[in-house]
Amino acid sequence: MKKTILLSLFLAFATLVFANGTGTKVETGQSVPEFKFHDQNGKKVSISDFKGKVVMINFFATWCPPCRKELPEVQKQIWDKYKDNPNFVMLVFGREQTADELNKFKKENHYTFPIIPDEKRKIFSLFAEQSIPRNFVIGPDGKIIFESIGYTPKDFKNLLDVLARNVQ
Repeated sequence: MKKTILLSLFLAFATLVFANGTGTKVETGQSVPEFKFHDQNGKKVSISDFKGKVVMINFFATWCPPCRKELPEVQKQIWDKYKDNPNFVMLVFGREQTADELNKFKKENHYTFPIIPDEKRKIFSLFAEQSIPRNFVIGPDGKIIFESIGYTPKDFKNLLDVLARNVQ
């Protein structure tokens, strides 16, 4: 009897803990959580400053192998294509990374897009609990229209398709 009760309690606890296996806190269709950060020039910026634009948010870390596969594609297929479009904003956050670490990484890899430190996961934690890389696309109305976890060519193509349909 005790074993049955203990097993039941364990299963109930495990279900609660692992119910959201992706660790995602926001979903497609929801409004983007409000947050502020300092851009690459040190200016304080709010996500709401970009209302009316399509915003792509990427979370990565320099030590993450899938992130290191994805970022060259982000440079070539997204940043190089949309960087001059006034209706598009790309925010790339280095999770648990300092500005110095990110600047060195950016220089070594010849990335030209801004990379913003999220040293204590303050921004990441609004979107998820775990797993990178992660991409979110926010529509002009401030609602999440796309999300992906990890890097696969198929998911990346879906990201490109969403951007092509929504960035005017």
